Amino acid sequence: MKTKLIYAWIACLIIISCKESELDLTPQTSVSSTTFFKNEAEFQQAIVSAYSNLRTIAFTGIYMDEMRSDNTFFTYYSSDRGTETSVEAMATFLDNSLSSAEPNNPGNRYGNDYSGIAKANTVLTRLETTTIELSPEAKDDLAGQALFLRAFYYFDLVTHYGGVPLHLTEITKEEDAFLPRNTLEEVYNQIIDDLNNAIPKLPVVSTFPQSGRATRGAAKMLLAYAYMTKPSREYAKAEAELLDITQMNYELLPNYVDVFDINNKNNRESIFEVQFKAGNDGQQSDFIWRFIPKTTNSEALLGLRGTNARGGLSSGGWNVPTQEMIDSYEANDKRLPASIGVAVGTQTGESIAISSVESPENFSPPQGKSFHYFVRKYLHPPYQVEWNTGDNWPVYRYAGALLLLAECLVEQNKSMEALPYLNQVRRRAGLPELSEATETTVANEMRHELAFENHRWTDLIRNGKAIETLMQKGERLKAIYGWLLPGSFNVSENRLIYAIPSREVLINSNLVQNPGY
Repeated sequence: MKTKLIYAWIACLIIISCKESELDLTPQTSVSSTTFFKNEAEFQQAIVSAYSNLRTIAFTGIYMDEMRSDNTFFTYYSSDRGTETSVEAMATFLDNSLSSAEPNNPGNRYGNDYSGIAKANTVLTRLETTTIELSPEAKDDLAGQALFLRAFYYFDLVTHYGGVPLHLTEITKEEDAFLPRNTLEEVYNQIIDDLNNAIPKLPVVSTFPQSGRATRGAAKMLLAYAYMTKPSREYAKAEAELLDITQMNYELLPNYVDVFDINNKNNRESIFEVQFKAGNDGQQSDFIWRFIPKTTNSEALLGLRGTNARGGLSSGGWNVPTQEMIDSYEANDKRLPASIGVAVGTQTGESIAISSVESPENFSPPQGKSFHYFVRKYLHPPYQVEWNTGDNWPVYRYAGALLLLAECLVEQNKSMEALPYLNQVRRRAGLPELSEATETTVANEMRHELAFENHRWTDLIRNGKAIETLMQKGERLKAIYGWLLPGSFNVSENRLIYAIPSREVLINSNLVQNPGY
């Protein structure tokens, strides 16, 4: 049963090694939760385990957020007619029956979020009932992280599935797992309560690179998003949280491309990022393998050599920047060549033999050559092993905080106050300053600054532009691709959230499916 799997945490706690200096998510062993939590070190191990679910969100967001938006699409390969079709259905808004019938491909986002919530709840419950001696500082530190993570996972759920059941304590009985859905407002209120309780318990970051754990800045960023996304918007409260972030120790790095350098993780611009590490202990990332096209010589892009280079890549072509996205960059925007690349070469069937990687700025394909755009932001060769990199996934950045503050101010008719924050980001991108901050200029800046970081879909929904924008995307793509079905990109209010996985609805009679699924 699905819900039993979600709450398997209560019977078997996954122990993860914990270092003070960095967040290390290496799985070690399993023990019973009834004999665990005997000392502070075990509490620390438990809270680190709750971070591990963030990795699935980074993966699923590529398909359920970025490809659902107008930023990217996918390359259609005739040989990929298996499980890939469920992902394609999400990108083309044909998931009306598929998303509810299948186990929420990709990655079971719904179950993953509840797994993270269950882990956070266990830590919070055990902190309240423990008889071991923990210092007040240690208790606050653990509780602050658990509250932040619970709020983070619930925010991910409410923005992708609507109102969901609120589980706020450790589940010890099966019947406690089968709760009805709470309203949107109730879920947002819980998120806000958790973050307001977490913030005074979390540290203000003072040294860089950071550890990867939750900080006060990360909690304030999430709180601002909650205030600006919930049905009854509270922009003044969001403004206060974002202004606090500007007084912390974050700053924009001088060069945009350096923000994503694998040797510069958890830097001064980073407010929160998902931690990955290359190696053979299960902590690696592999984003770039998903983004590049199918190729007969992947080493031309990835730098692999010898036994680690298999030559061809039989998958890929996901999260491909749309032509409209590429054309939307202003002239001389430094973020364009840093974010998007062009693989140029000779096409044979569905694979390309890559001869060079070019910038999309003023790109003109050489005569007789084929080309494929791809997300370059996470390309940092040479790699040592296939499907194995140490790239972190950015969640919140200081540039994003500045732009969210600008959006918040514009919504309160404070356009002149928003302008300095907007122009600060534009200057770093090499663009001229604007004389006016509007909803359109701020949203446009956010689109390009945070491109391919899984924000665009929820940004469009928050700003009320999703239906219009995605219908237009569908019209453009249908004019290009004859294989798109007539019913694709029929974007309605129901499609602004996903279906609850059908197996959840089947085993929990208290759950009601989202309309239209």
